[in-house]
Amino acid sequence: MITNLHVSNKELKHFKAKFKALSDENRLYILHILAANGKTCVCDLSEQLNLSQSRLSYHLKVLMDAYFISVEKQGKWNYYFTNREEIKKVLSPDLCCLFYPE
Repeated sequence: MITNLHVSNKELKHFKAKFKALSDENRLYILHILAANGKTCVCDLSEQLNLSQSRLSYHLKVLMDAYFISVEKQGKWNYYFTNREEIKKVLSPDLCCLFYPE
């Protein structure tokens, strides 16, 4: 029997975006690279992932919409980095340790 859980549509959409961001192998790999290397230039991500610029931009946008990554512009380049605490809120301890071994 389902009871009234008092979950708003806004909360559900918030988590939907997060799980969508984690549902793609390329995005998981991007998170892994950023967690391992810290701030990383988009040019380096492009080279490591062998993705077209448009495809990489799409994946980065999905991750940013879920607040898993942030961007900092330095000159003409964008540098991406993880929002560690946001990732830890969603990941299980096993998967979290894959990104942030302690």
